[in-house]
Amino acid sequence: MEFSEVVRKRRMVRNFDPSRPVDPAAVERILDNAIRAPSAGFSQGWAFLVLDTSEGIDRFWAATTPPGGGSDAWSEGMRRAPVLVVALSCKRAYLDRYAETDKGWTDRDETRWPVPYWHVDTGMAALLMLLTVTDEGLGACFFGIPPERTAAFRKEFGVPEDHTPIGVVALGHRAPDRPSPSLKRGRRSSDHVVHRGHW
Repeated sequence: MEFSEVVRKRRMVRNFDPSRPVDPAAVERILDNAIRAPSAGFSQGWAFLVLDTSEGIDRFWAATTPPGGGSDAWSEGMRRAPVLVVALSCKRAYLDRYAETDKGWTDRDETRWPVPYWHVDTGMAALLMLLTVTDEGLGACFFGIPPERTAAFRKEFGVPEDHTPIGVVALGHRAPDRPSPSLKRGRRSSDHVVHRGHW
């Protein structure tokens, strides 16, 4: 598939066909592309927790679903995804990297960072996953873990405290779903968001 077609076909899929497993080789290609994302100082401060068994996926939903939740249409469709990849960022990797001699910020002062690039870079890795999923002929949705459920998620999967979950890529074979109502807003044109030379 041509790159421009991948970009135009990519969309968030919220329902998956549980009867069609995902080829493990495709998952490996998706992860291999994720680690090609750019990162400040080539810090590569990301990690990916792959859940591809029904037991692991059930544990994920049990740990991350707020009490009384999980029975709506969105949850029902998302719970059918046969693979979940949790993307995590590690700030420490960046502070350690920029304290090395070729960078020279030995004080590890976070105020030197205009934005938390550990999160930005992990987000770019997640986007490469989403694009690769589309190229593989699969569907995916990126979503977040509710903040009040992060501790339960960490405990359930032994995630270190210095790794922050940025989001989850649910992936599998697409099943019929309804487009997000948010799409009614329409895509903003480049005329509205691109400023050339001056705002």
